Amino acid sequence: MSRLVEGEWVADADLETDDEGEFQRQEQAFRDRIGPDGDFPVEAGRYHIYISRACPWAHRVAMTRALKGLDDAISLSIVQPERYGEGWEFSDAHPDPLYGADYLRELYVRADPDVTGRPTVPVLWDRETERIVNNESEEIMRMLDVAGHELATRDVDLYPEGYRDEVDRLIDDIYEPINNGVYRAGFAESQGAYDRAVDDLFDALDHYDDLLADQRYLAGDRLTEADLAMFATLVRFDHVYHTHFKCNRRAIHEYDNLWEYTKDLYTTPGIERTVNMDHIVRHYYVSHADLNPKRLVPTGPDIDFTEGHDRDRLPGGPPEALQ
Repeated sequence: MSRLVEGEWVADADLETDDEGEFQRQEQAFRDRIGPDGDFPVEAGRYHIYISRACPWAHRVAMTRALKGLDDAISLSIVQPERYGEGWEFSDAHPDPLYGADYLRELYVRADPDVTGRPTVPVLWDRETERIVNNESEEIMRMLDVAGHELATRDVDLYPEGYRDEVDRLIDDIYEPINNGVYRAGFAESQGAYDRAVDDLFDALDHYDDLLADQRYLAGDRLTEADLAMFATLVRFDHVYHTHFKCNRRAIHEYDNLWEYTKDLYTTPGIERTVNMDHIVRHYYVSHADLNPKRLVPTGPDIDFTEGHDRDRLPGGPPEALQ
């Protein structure tokens, strides 16, 4: 878990766990906003997003950008899926288009020469001031969805009026046991910490499997930001979290409703192109040498996200602009 400390790169820093072996995710350092209530204006062509196709936090941002049709208004580039001792890096195939940086951490230091923390994705970058606007995925997703709506080419509202309190509640509710829960299990450094994480994770998955028996989406009949946050974990679950993070009590494709829901979201126009399973699998099994010392990459499971689903029987559906 290498990181920047006052702008200097420190390799092999301690894993972020507490005294009981519980994984602790860092607070992000850049929390400015785009929009009328923020410090940055809504302006096409001004902003750039750095992501990894492997990262679930970056994935929710990539899905929001794709669904709303922000490709021309906000540019995007990706880092290599494997992350070694130098952190996220660029390559000849996918270079940094703005500064020719070799590593993402160079952008963090350019934005703040004294920054401390792990350089993470996603990053929302302002070309004009050469600063990081924000590196918190939930906040970037919301900015693209709400503030970015005037730049969007599709009338897709993922935070609709009348649903907002429920969307906020759902995002909060699924974060700790599910989105972060797989990491709490995978990076636990004690049996007790692992057991608590796995119990929380599968209690929550069981709950949402029951909920989705009678409604198409988490908030009811509308696709929302909460579904994107959930999907980013579910689509990775069987290929990496089930085995690599020892979340093997049950696979998502063994759930009656969560599996159909996952396929429904995957086949929603715009989402499939944001999923790169090769990058996902390579990242987890190659990057975490402490969990997988030989860096062997498994070949399964053999599941098909496009095989069809039964969710059309329920009220609601994808936004009309996507149909």
